[in-house]
Amino acid sequence: MAEILATRELTKKFGGLIAVNNVTMSINRGEVVGLIGPNGSGKTTLINVVSGLYKPDAGKVYFNGEDITGLDAWDVFKKGLVRNFQVPRLFGGMLVFENVMTAFRGQRGENPILAPFKSMWGEQEISLAREALNILSQLQLAHVRLNWATELSGGQMKLVEMARSLASQPQMLLLDEPAAGVAPKLAHDIFKNIIKLNKELGITFIIIEHRLDILFDYVERVLVMNNGKLIFDGSPEDVYKDKLVIEAYLGEAE
Repeated sequence: MAEILATRELTKKFGGLIAVNNVTMSINRGEVVGLIGPNGSGKTTLINVVSGLYKPDAGKVYFNGEDITGLDAWDVFKKGLVRNFQVPRLFGGMLVFENVMTAFRGQRGENPILAPFKSMWGEQEISLAREALNILSQLQLAHVRLNWATELSGGQMKLVEMARSLASQPQMLLLDEPAAGVAPKLAHDIFKNIIKLNKELGITFIIIEHRLDILFDYVERVLVMNNGKLIFDGSPEDVYKDKLVIEAYLGEAE
C-alpha cells in the first residue's frame, strides 16, 4: 500500500514541555488507524501539528510524498488533509444544510466578481445542494437538514461536522474523539459510517479515541502515545500485550 502521511522526528514544545517528542510514523492510503494514549500524552498536539494548526519545532510532515511541514492549516486543508475537532465547531447561525454547503471547494458564487450574476453560478449551486443532501442522507441526517445547528444533539453535531468535512472531498480525515459524550449505539453508528466512507470513498482515517472497547472493533491498526512519544504501533489484538502500553495506562489509573 502507498504511503499517504508520514512524520519524521516530529517535535513540538510549549516552553519546557515537550508535547510531541521525536515522533516518526507512517500511514498508508486507505488505512483506518486508532491513536490512543493517556490524557496529556500528546495525541491532539500531534494532530494539530500535522494539520497545520501548530508549527513544529523540529522534524518533517509529508502528505502524498510532499513536504507540508509548517504550512498553514488552510493550505493543508486544500491538499485534502482535513481534521475534525473533539468539540464540533459548527456555524450556529446557519441551518445544518447550510453548514455542509460552506465546505465545497471552488464555489463560483463566492467570487465577488461573479456573485452579482446568478447565471454564472446558479447551476453549480444546485448541483452542490444535491451533493450536500446526498452526504446528509449517507450520515442519516437528512431529517434535520433544515434545523439550526444549535438545535442538534452532541452526536448529531459530530456527524454534521463529518458531513462538512466530506463536502470538502478529503483524501484523509483526522478525527478527535468522534464518540466522546454520545450513547453507545450512536457511537457505533458513527464508527460504522467511518468504515463505510473508508470502503466506498477510499478515505484514510486517523482516529483519536478513549473508548477503546468501541475503537478496537473497527480499526485495523493502533498507535499509542505516552509522554509525547510513540510507544506502540501494531494491531488492536496486541495492544494489551505490550509492556510499555500496560505501564502507560496503569500509570494513568494510579
